Amino acid sequence: MDELFEKLKIKPKNKDLYITAFSHSSYANEHKAKQDYERLEFLGDAVVDLVVADYLYKNEKETEGEMTKVRASYVCENALYEYSMSLGLNEYIRVGHGEEKEGGKFKKAIVADIFEALTGAIYLDLGYATARRTVLNVIVPYIKDPNITFFSDYKSALQEYIQTTQKSLIYNLIKEEGPAHNRQFTVEVEIDDIVYGTGVGSSKKEAEQEAAKKALEKLAIKK
Repeated sequence: MDELFEKLKIKPKNKDLYITAFSHSSYANEHKAKQDYERLEFLGDAVVDLVVADYLYKNEKETEGEMTKVRASYVCENALYEYSMSLGLNEYIRVGHGEEKEGGKFKKAIVADIFEALTGAIYLDLGYATARRTVLNVIVPYIKDPNITFFSDYKSALQEYIQTTQKSLIYNLIKEEGPAHNRQFTVEVEIDDIVYGTGVGSSKKEAEQEAAKKALEKLAIKK
């Protein structure tokens, strides 16, 4: 892990925090560890949101609504996954044997979570200023590159389209299966009682986004 610290240009004080940040619940359960990364992920999520919001406020001239959309695109699962992979964070993830066989170290949801968990660890260990610098060093190059986009808020795009047509929009959870550390959700999106898309994801939110994406693709064909 020392190579990662050098890459991030940080000098950890409490390395146990970082070990926790890379410990998936499946690993913690198998090894009876006290904690997994989920609490750190919760904290890191808030830190990343604040850092990106602060950067956009100080460097962009867009409206509140536009900044909200831009921030969402750079803190979405696709973006977090890309940040983690670019840093090689998946190499440090500790998962249980079952999860490892299922490719847990490469699962988008887990790899994305790790970036936020690591940010939470840096914040607790070294303070907000260091966490902010680290996050900006990773994310700002993506923001400045016009050829990179992480659009994922298909739900908002679908909602905006539906509002112009005065139609009803409902998301239905059809199925929830798998063990606690590897849940899979299936969601259908209905527009005026007609199913326009079905999505599957590791969270209900992700499944809804996938269903909305499918619905938008179908609507684009019909328009």
